Amino acid sequence: MKIALVSDAWSPQVNGVVTTLIELVEGLRQAGHEVLVLHPYLFETRPCPGYQGIDLAKKPYKKLHHLLTEFKPEALHIATEGPMGWAARRVAAQQNWSYTTAFHTKFPEILKAALKVPLFMGYAFMRHFHRHSKGVMVPTEGVLKMLAARGFQNLRAWTHGVDTNLFEYHPTPLEQEQLRGLERPIYLYVGRVSYEKNIKAFLNVPLKGSKVVCGVGPVLQELQSSYDDVRWLGVLDRRTLAKVYAAADVFVFPSLNETFGLVMLEAMSTGTPVAAFPVDGPLQVLEKKDDAGKSLGGALDKDLTLAVEQALQIDRSQARQRALDFDWQKACHLFHSYLVQCHQPKLPL
Repeated sequence: MKIALVSDAWSPQVNGVVTTLIELVEGLRQAGHEVLVLHPYLFETRPCPGYQGIDLAKKPYKKLHHLLTEFKPEALHIATEGPMGWAARRVAAQQNWSYTTAFHTKFPEILKAALKVPLFMGYAFMRHFHRHSKGVMVPTEGVLKMLAARGFQNLRAWTHGVDTNLFEYHPTPLEQEQLRGLERPIYLYVGRVSYEKNIKAFLNVPLKGSKVVCGVGPVLQELQSSYDDVRWLGVLDRRTLAKVYAAADVFVFPSLNETFGLVMLEAMSTGTPVAAFPVDGPLQVLEKKDDAGKSLGGALDKDLTLAVEQALQIDRSQARQRALDFDWQKACHLFHSYLVQCHQPKLPL
């Protein structure tokens, strides 16, 4: 099948959406599909205001129209709601193409945290974007139910996977150069250092040992100046990151507004258990229970301190066992099953 995937998120950006899409495209190609990825770096770009490391395409419609119509896709998937996504939506309307979309990120929560935009306005905007999609792919049942309650239609429960070969298992924490000299236990956060990630909840938890943050984002300098006892690693290449995951004793995931949280799977794949709040994302990643009724591979609690303490007691093999449930081959097959043929009647914008 000829599949066109349009996204505002792509390498060299570093985030869970980019990782997910790169793995998805690789899986689809291995399955024999021809995939054209249309991303901002094929166009002139400008920095996203207030969001370090994110570039947006400038006026992409004309070139995008040419590339898409020249490719003649059998299926079109619009992965994000930025300038690329809006331009692809416009091309689809002009060509009378059907298409699918995805809900990867809770942008209304980001807008509320960064700019105080009310949630109802953010979700009205997102609902408008997805209203003609033949299938809105969402990564968890929790997010699907939330969007359904907000009036979204044609929702499809998708999932993500993890590269268990890259993020290989280590039965005991590694000794890693980037973490040398730190007192154990070592507590790790990996992800965007941004408004909506609730990182202060992690940094403020009184814990014996050392805290490590890996990532960049718009609140990095503010947090670095306030928490000088934290080791800040910035952005690491994927192979080094895998070793840093494996060197931690607990991966702490403080976010309250995730759609999934791929970094949890990456940590668990190396054997590092997760501590998180019982919210969408962590609830689904850690929903599987052991014989004693405890979450397999991590701990959830409204008190993050208790979650961390419980996670320290979890065997690393359990974390790895749970990560193995998230297979990319299955995720790619499910994604493909949700695609629709472009050439079928659809409503105009």
